[in-house]
Amino acid sequence: MIQYDDNDEYDKKIFTHDSWRVFRIVSEFVDGFETMTNLGPSVSIFGSARLTEDSLYYNLAIDVARQIALKGFAIITGGGPGIMEAANKGALEANGPSCGLAIDLPFESEPNRFINPKYRLKFRYFFIRKVMFIRYAQGYVFLPGGFGTLDELFEALTLIQTKKIKPFPIYLMGKEYWCEMFKWIENTMLSHGCISPKDFDMFQITDDPEEVANGIERHYQRDRATRNF
Repeated sequence: MIQYDDNDEYDKKIFTHDSWRVFRIVSEFVDGFETMTNLGPSVSIFGSARLTEDSLYYNLAIDVARQIALKGFAIITGGGPGIMEAANKGALEANGPSCGLAIDLPFESEPNRFINPKYRLKFRYFFIRKVMFIRYAQGYVFLPGGFGTLDELFEALTLIQTKKIKPFPIYLMGKEYWCEMFKWIENTMLSHGCISPKDFDMFQITDDPEEVANGIERHYQRDRATRNF
C-alpha cells in the first residue's frame, strides 16, 4: 500500500484526482459502447479538418462515403469539419447511418451538421475515441490529413502487424498526396529492415471510390462466411 509523508499533500491530491478520473474514463467507454453497438457494419473515414469544399479531396470523400453507404455500411468519422464533414455528408446522401466521434479541441467547434443526432458523440480522451473507431469498423479509409490522420493510420497498421486485431481493409485515397511518404517507407524503413515486404499488403492506395467500396464489401462478406462456417 502506498505510504505518504504528512507533508506530501501535493502527491495526495494528484493520486485522488487520478483515481476519480477513472470514473470519467469508464463513463465515456460506456456511452460509446451503448451508442455504437446499434450502428451495424461500419467503415471509419479519416482526413483533415482543414480542407474545404473547394478541395478535390473533399469531394472525393463525399463520393467514397456515398459508395460505401450504398453497400449497407454506416460511416464513422471524427465528427469535425473538412474531410470528416464530407464523409458524413456522403453517408446521408445515400441514406446511410452517419456517425461522428467528436473530441474537445481548442480549434474545432461543434460536430458537423451531417451526423445523425443519435450517433453524435463527444469525447474528452483521444484513446477512448480510438477504441470506438477500430472496435466497430469493418474497414478504414484515409484521405489526405495531418498528424491526427497519420496517427490513426499507423496505429491501425501497428495493431494488424502485431496481430492485436484481425486484418481488415485499409485504403488510402489521393495517390499524389501519399506517394512520397510511401516511397520513403520503402526506401528507408524497408531498406533498413525495420519493416518487412509483406507489411505493404496491409494497405492499398487508390483514387477509385467503387474499388474501395467493393473491396470492403468483399472482405466483410468473406469474413462473415468464415465466422458462420
